[in-house]
This record gives sequence, structure tokens and C-alpha cells, in this order.
Amino acid sequence: MSDIPEGYVRVRRPQPNPFNEMVGPFYEKRHGKQVSLGLRIEERHTNSRGICHGGLLATLADLALGYAALAIGGQSSFVTVNLALDFAGSAKADDWVHSEAEVHKTGARLAFVNCYLVANGVRIVRASAIFALSAQPK
Repeated sequence: MSDIPEGYVRVRRPQPNPFNEMVGPFYEKRHGKQVSLGLRIEERHTNSRGICHGGLLATLADLALGYAALAIGGQSSFVTVNLALDFAGSAKADDWVHSEAEVHKTGARLAFVNCYLVANGVRIVRASAIFALSAQPK
């Protein structure tokens, strides 16, 4: 398996997310309030056509959009209320896919975020999400 690009570190949280651990590993790169999430595509991430499964790309996009909202908004927790994706390309095993996110607007209750997922210098997914501020689970 190829190495991880410079500046990216493994995402580790105080309370691990079992789903993210199962489908990852995910990596993050921070620069100020900008966050990029990335993932090295493995054989287990591919579908019967030999390309990365769209569901995994949707997961990466959802996480990337949420991390971007949290970094800018300073909120403690958001939940996804809308997620829209357009697939414009694909990734295959051993490709590095990363996000380029932009927070459009954050408010007291909602955040609006857009991003692209990029593989081999090509934008393969365009995604947008709306997040709602959520209370921490008890």
C-alpha cells in the first residue's frame, strides 16, 4: 500500500466511531481553519467494477463536509440533515482521494458546506451538505 501524502495524519478521536474505523482509515490535514480529509483506496473499498464504491465516497464526503463545518463554526457537534452528491469520475485501488471543502455559511443552528473529492488531480465528486447543531449524545 502506498504511503500517505505529507501533512496528513490519521484521524483519531477520544471516542472512536466504529463505522469510520471499519471503512477507513481516514486521514486529516489542517491549515488554520481549513480541513482536508483523505483516504487511500484499498481493494476492499472497490465494487464489482474494480472502482471505489460510491457509498464509500459518500461517507468520505459527509465526513469532510462535517469536519469543515466544525472547524469554521466552532460548534461541538453537527448532524447531517441533507447530503447531495454528483459523481463525475472514479477512483481505483491505491488511489489517494482527498477533500477540498468550503464552508458557505454557518449560523446558530445550521451550516452549509460544499466540497470536491479529488483523485489523481481530478475532481471526481461534487458534494454539498446542510448540518444542524446537535446536542452531544448522552
